[in-house]
Amino acid sequence: MVESEISNTKGEKTMKHTAEKATAEMLHKIENIEKEVMNLKLSVLKKITSSGQKVISLKGILKGVNITERDIKNAKKSIYSKTGI
Repeated sequence: MVESEISNTKGEKTMKHTAEKATAEMLHKIENIEKEVMNLKLSVLKKITSSGQKVISLKGILKGVNITERDIKNAKKSIYSKTGI
């Protein structure tokens, strides 16, 4: 093997290792975020259930209302515009 080929192979291995390490770190961060979200959900559920307040059902509240795809799209746009997603 020529010296430049050896050097190139080492560089490719280093880049691959760096990319794998970055991917692993990103996955670890995502796992931590998922755990935090789960803990927040549990915290909210505990507050709701332990508050002693009656859960209000919204079943039937929109009876007779026609919701279009445009309404849903506008609602999503409104919600996600504030979160930056």
